[in-house]
Amino acid sequence: MNFMKHETAIVDDGAVIGDESRVWHWAHVCGGAVIGKKVSLGQNVFVGNKVTIGDKCKIQNNVSVYDNVHLEEGVFCGPSMVFTNVYNPRSLIERKDEYRDTLVKKGTTLGANCTVVCGITIEEYAFIGAGTVVNKDVKAFALMVGVPAKQIGWMSAYGEALDLPLSGNASTVCPYTNETYILEGENLTRLVTKQ
Repeated sequence: MNFMKHETAIVDDGAVIGDESRVWHWAHVCGGAVIGKKVSLGQNVFVGNKVTIGDKCKIQNNVSVYDNVHLEEGVFCGPSMVFTNVYNPRSLIERKDEYRDTLVKKGTTLGANCTVVCGITIEEYAFIGAGTVVNKDVKAFALMVGVPAKQIGWMSAYGEALDLPLSGNASTVCPYTNETYILEGENLTRLVTKQ
């Protein structure tokens, strides 16, 4: 075992957990889960069987990552945020064959107490504010807040607001990384220079 597991945590047989990951107090990882390297699972985190979690993700306390949720590298899940996997749940109706896939792409931040309704894709480096309810796909680098989620701006990969309109043709430079961001219509791209 090349990861840290607190004595109160439960990791079911078959679970794959990468090197240098940490599974904290009262967490439960089901046997079918695949978790990358240097991942932190906070206190009282649940990870289902049909879940993938990429390298360097941080899942804070009281988050349940249910079946059919997939997190790419470097996703941050704030305290007590919520994933779902059934769109129209009823206790009296069996819907395990109706799970919808949710994909959260590289570098995204999901703020504390936000809710991600199943069946959507959140593109890379999006930033979902605390308490937001996301029920539709989210563009890369979009800053989303409210119930339901509404885009109010753009965030850099570094995690700072960018001075750009929501749409049009414009560009700006992140003052922390000197990377250029180009807005074309309603889509933002980052120019990455190779060193």
